[in-house]
Amino acid sequence: MSVIFLNLTFFWVMFIPLILFGYLILTHKDNFLQIFDEEVLQRLSRGDDALPLKIRNFMLILSLFFMIMAMGRPVIDHGDKVVQLEGLTAVVALDISGSMRSQDIYPSRLEFAKKKMMRLFDFMPTDELFIVGFSHSAFAIAPFSSDKVTLKQMVEGVSDKYINMASTDFSTLANFSAELLKDKKTKILILFSDGGEKTDIAEFAKIIKDEKISLYVVLIGTKEGSPVLDVDGKPVNYQGKIAITQRNDTLGDVAIENSGAFMISTTGDEGIKKLVEIIKSNHQNKEQGEVIIHDRKEYFYYPLGVAILFLLLGFTSLPWRRKS
Repeated sequence: MSVIFLNLTFFWVMFIPLILFGYLILTHKDNFLQIFDEEVLQRLSRGDDALPLKIRNFMLILSLFFMIMAMGRPVIDHGDKVVQLEGLTAVVALDISGSMRSQDIYPSRLEFAKKKMMRLFDFMPTDELFIVGFSHSAFAIAPFSSDKVTLKQMVEGVSDKYINMASTDFSTLANFSAELLKDKKTKILILFSDGGEKTDIAEFAKIIKDEKISLYVVLIGTKEGSPVLDVDGKPVNYQGKIAITQRNDTLGDVAIENSGAFMISTTGDEGIKKLVEIIKSNHQNKEQGEVIIHDRKEYFYYPLGVAILFLLLGFTSLPWRRKS
């Protein structure tokens, strides 16, 4: 442990001129005073009860010295320190297939899922999450990050314009997630979806099992279902009938089979909170890695405080008792 100046060059560059300046001020005062008009000097002069000019000048020079010392940034250096980063790493996937426009949950399945996802972020403040959108294909919405403010902004920007009316391909999500998680100590996929078709889920379940990914599912929608809406908000016709989409709970069964859990999302935060508690208890905050930081403690504020004190004393007319 030692005291060092981070801006040592600046300290010496400014310190040497300060010594010369102080010497000239304190020993050749008369030469400097000649550049001022005599009437101006009389107005600026203190009364006889003030500190002598030499003492005030000395205090101002000391003030400059301590200011330079503060700008040199004195620190106590404790050396390198290894910090362990703890938390979970997970992929969070948002279903943006055509059925997510349905309005059996207010205001729509997609908007409801986004709100629940943001509450998930609130309950996982230190965890590193990667946000994925998927329908017929999977794509990144936000890379791995523990900055939940940024993640929320990215998710908020997802609108129904992202929705693809093509059939949902869960296998593309499984493959994409497996690639993202291949080097992670824990492999966790948190999925927000209304379930899709059973035939589409079979291949997804196989990939999840083969890659040893723990699956957690937040199911969106109702069993009664609701019409599928197009981009203009009108019901979609399929073979002369209005297409109805219902929540499919098969994904919940896949989650149970792959060391995970599922919940049927409702209003309120208890369901999401409980799901996060299950995830934490199952994986117990595995370490994400370690970083090396240089441990330094700043002490610039001490010389800065002394500089301000001398500056105030130098500009203050303190009483000075002279000997008779």
